[in-house]
Amino acid sequence: MGKLFGTDGIRGVANRDLTPELAFKIGRITAWLLGRDHKSPVFLIGRDTRLSGSMLEGSLTAGITSAGGEVRLLGVVSTPAVAYLTRQLNASAGVVISASHNPIEDNGLKIFNSRGYKLPDVLENQIEEFYYNEPDNLPRPEGFQLGQARIDEVALNKYMNYLEGTSAPLKGLNLVVDCAHGAVCRVAGELFCRLGAKIHMLHDEPDGGRINVKCGATDTTDLQEAVIDRGAFLGLAFDGDADRLIAVDEKGAIVDGDAVMAICALDMINKDILNSRTLVTTVMSNGGLDILAEKNGINIIRTAVGDRYVLEKMIEGGFNLGGEQSGHVIFSDHATTGDGLLTALQLMKVIQEQQKSLSELASVMERLPQVLVNQIVGTKEGWSDNKKIQTAIEQVKEDLGRHGRVLVRPSGTEPKIRVMLEAPLPEEKLNEYAQSLAEIIAVEQA
Repeated sequence: MGKLFGTDGIRGVANRDLTPELAFKIGRITAWLLGRDHKSPVFLIGRDTRLSGSMLEGSLTAGITSAGGEVRLLGVVSTPAVAYLTRQLNASAGVVISASHNPIEDNGLKIFNSRGYKLPDVLENQIEEFYYNEPDNLPRPEGFQLGQARIDEVALNKYMNYLEGTSAPLKGLNLVVDCAHGAVCRVAGELFCRLGAKIHMLHDEPDGGRINVKCGATDTTDLQEAVIDRGAFLGLAFDGDADRLIAVDEKGAIVDGDAVMAICALDMINKDILNSRTLVTTVMSNGGLDILAEKNGINIIRTAVGDRYVLEKMIEGGFNLGGEQSGHVIFSDHATTGDGLLTALQLMKVIQEQQKSLSELASVMERLPQVLVNQIVGTKEGWSDNKKIQTAIEQVKEDLGRHGRVLVRPSGTEPKIRVMLEAPLPEEKLNEYAQSLAEIIAVEQA
């Protein structure tokens, strides 16, 4: 049996890997599994701006309604908006059609349960089991028992009002905002204007042919230049589905998820609201977080890569702050998933309360040099048992010394193996080691 779900839902090249037929079957199975305990099951569907979004939306809707579920179409909205609205509207589940930061030809399906959380492994496994073994054995209601679909044009305003309620006023702040041609093109500018900010928008045309292309959280070059040119207070970059944020300080320097978590964790410690004085992050986060934590009495818990694993650990331990270097930051007092807009508002609240610049706040975290190489491979299977690859990894670990780290892992969303090196060495030297290791992996995993 193949595997449908990766670390962040089902993802692949639209119309090749993620086909309309697959979306239809997933719709039927999801409607039955998540709606069977509801007398009138309701499912929310949102999507980003990708060209394949409407195609998959139609198939998914047909699948859900064929199983008797009611569908409310939210249109182009962010992933965290769907998570929030699923919970607030008492829906049976919510589905986001998005491949997040991936290239434009990709798309994906992210499913949230009625509480607004991504599905646990056990439920994903159930969906896969039905998909491969029993997709045509599910009930097929007829007549008045069939589901209906309708466009919901008012739900998004509930999400906007909720975000406003978490924010301090932004009156007079000069912001540059990069929407990556994605899911928050409709709402980011409106939100910040409501709160009083002066904004300059970048890449805010909803365009599925340019989503994430040299813009947004995956490429902040334009944003950094615009912040400098306009003398802005700071810059904010979102990815395609806006569940992550990368900020840029007033000097044009990148402030990633690690730095945002460091700033917010210290603020929450000072307010005595960081549960168990603990921050949850992944193995990809910079070692500078550990140094900061040790100095300030903060516990660091690391998980596997993926915001779902961060959230699982947060729920398990009752922790209320966690995230990833890539910009997924979860404030569990407010949300059930990473939310780029919420993160931006929480970050700016700290800046205003402390009356410091973003560059000054971000400087509290001392960074160890770190490099990341994404190696395209023919197969992601078997690398951990390959003796040549493992020997090369051990040699690099020895060369980096006791303060060095080597992390090699397959991507959960792309045909790549990621090589991350961290050590108190010049970045050029780290890059040489990383490139050498990536070349060995490329040959062995061709």
